[in-house]
Amino acid sequence: MPQYLALLYDIEDEDYSQPEYAEATAALLKEYEEFDRVAAEAVRGGNALYPSSTATTVRVRGGKGGEVITTDGPFAETKEVLGGYYLLEAPDLDAAIALAALIPAAWTGCVEVRPVMTFDGRTEEEITGQ
Repeated sequence: MPQYLALLYDIEDEDYSQPEYAEATAALLKEYEEFDRVAAEAVRGGNALYPSSTATTVRVRGGKGGEVITTDGPFAETKEVLGGYYLLEAPDLDAAIALAALIPAAWTGCVEVRPVMTFDGRTEEEITGQ
């Protein structure tokens, strides 16, 4: 069955580790636990990511073997940042989209859904069901 990566993007403007956000954090975690329960048969993996301030972007100037350049933070300035992902297994893209709509990040940010390329000889149409 095809797999889809659901990339969760949301606004990263609060430090939810602080005590004043404990109630909001607990409520949000309950929503994710509910998604995990409802979508358990389709979820093949997933994790949250540390804040974008912990990211390092890597570029190689001049191509392979060139100068390695690192930059603190994400590649682009944006209000919504990548905060986590789920690896979903679904019969087709429409089913994966229906699952993505249940992920709490879709309610306040967005969830990008992409078919996973498996290099097993299947065509894109066979993978996406489109």
